[in-house]
Amino acid sequence: MKKKILKEELFFSLTWDYLNIFLPSQHQDSPQTAEAYADALTIFRRYLSDNCGIPIEHFRFADLTYDFLLDYRIFLENKGYKPRTVNHRLTVITAYMRYVATRKPDLIQIYMNVSEVPYVTVPSRIRETIDDKEALAMLLSAPGPSKIGIRDQVILVILYDTAIRADELIELDVTDVNFTCSEPYLRIHGKGDKERIVALSEKTVPLIRQYMELYHEQHRQKATPFIYTVIKGQMGRMSERNLERIVKKYSDIVRKSKPDLPPQIYPHMLRRTRATGWYRDGVPIETIAVLLGHSSTLTTRKSYTSPSVEMLRREMEKSGSPDAESFEALL
Repeated sequence: MKKKILKEELFFSLTWDYLNIFLPSQHQDSPQTAEAYADALTIFRRYLSDNCGIPIEHFRFADLTYDFLLDYRIFLENKGYKPRTVNHRLTVITAYMRYVATRKPDLIQIYMNVSEVPYVTVPSRIRETIDDKEALAMLLSAPGPSKIGIRDQVILVILYDTAIRADELIELDVTDVNFTCSEPYLRIHGKGDKERIVALSEKTVPLIRQYMELYHEQHRQKATPFIYTVIKGQMGRMSERNLERIVKKYSDIVRKSKPDLPPQIYPHMLRRTRATGWYRDGVPIETIAVLLGHSSTLTTRKSYTSPSVEMLRREMEKSGSPDAESFEALL
């Protein structure tokens, strides 16, 4: 007689708790993170039913072996998913199993086994920044003096000046923008419900003051979005897609006279350009991490510490260069 599978043995028995209780509250992850994890677990469920012929009512924690997860990784690769996407889906499963193992210590060995499945190697590429200072200045001033132009310039300038993320800019309320005090700043609500303070430069403050007079003269309530759109008479937060369109619109204009501008400019490139500039100007990596809202300087070093060609040349010359006679001998 076939042994009956107990509910607590089933792989998906704790997914609701994980997605709706653990991630949002205990781990303080953003709604976007929980949604991305739910999507990844849904894709794994479809793999089980559609490709393996295993109903979710039959798939147990014990069935998630090293070889089974490795086969899933190979399946995703063969489907043409990018390495980062494949790795993210492996990360979600191992993170879920780590949570399960804390609830059920007898499953720790399963978690340890699947966590050993190797990730796909991600090609290392130099992440682009806008290195032409004249082109950058042209981009930040491209919108012009019209009412819409002033709004768009505020978006571009704040994205660059404070190195804020696009979604963080969208989530700013009017009361988060403090430009009348002696040290103007933004109060940014970052990932994991973490707040941080970022100073505004002197050149940015007059532009924000002008924007506030045009767009926020009548509303100073806490819940009023700083950057907004009005659709059918209703004020709402601007979408991230709209923000991307604004950045692209003006970069396309500037590219006509600055053809060396990167072919695709998006909000995060302005953040990376600013942070990389801080690094090249000698700002301590710990300070940059705080400004960017990183909990670890390792993240900052990985993505925002690209040295300029000039920095590399100076470092190379520190070891000394051979004189002309020695150089000829080398050749």
